[in-house]
Formats: sequence, C-alpha cells, structure tokens
Amino acid sequence: MIGAMAHVTIDKQAQLFKALMHPVRIQILEILRGGEACVCHIEAMLGLRQAYVSQQLAVLRRFGLIKDRRDGSNIYYRVIRREVFDMLDTARAIVGDEEKPATRRATGCSCPRCVPHIARIE
Repeated sequence: MIGAMAHVTIDKQAQLFKALMHPVRIQILEILRGGEACVCHIEAMLGLRQAYVSQQLAVLRRFGLIKDRRDGSNIYYRVIRREVFDMLDTARAIVGDEEKPATRRATGCSCPRCVPHIARIE
C-alpha cells in the first residue's frame, strides 16, 4: 500500500503530466527553450490568437513551470523549471524523434527579439 505522502507526490506528478499533455503548451515551452519571449512573439511563432495563447501560458504558470515579467507594454515569459526540457527531450527520444525543434524568428512580430533594432519608447 502506498503511503499518504507518496500518494500526494504521485498526484503532483500526474498534474505535471496533465499540464504537459497539450501540444500548444509543449510548443510554448520549446519556444521558451531559446530564452525569454514576449507574448506577441509566442503568438507570432504559433500563429494563434492572443487569448488562446494566454490560456495556455496561464496553465504553465499555474503549475510553476514559467514566470512572467512586464516591461512597458510587453509581458515576457521564461521557463523557471529547466528540468522540463529534460522531460521533453526524453519524450522526443521515446517517440523516435531525436532532433530538437529549430528556434527561429517570428514572422510579423515586432518585439525586440525579432527586430532588435527597434528602440523602446517609455
């Protein structure tokens, strides 16, 4: 029989896998693998609406995998539990895809990451 404390740990593990079960959340984490990114960058990379992307970011934030910060009108996200990349790499290996997704600039995004020459106006 599994003790109560072990059961709590198992439940937390199951919740982690539940948070990672959505393909868009995995894509967001892969984007953030390349470093901090603003919401507009993530939207442009995925080609999805802001509201939908924000819902998925909220799930990742609620589970403690990512954190946000505001800089002017931009909200930036970063991964705070880098161990999640080991999990994603292992999952990729299990399904037979050893190649990591390429990071690229987002088309149509005017954030400082995609267009570094844009000066911030504050």
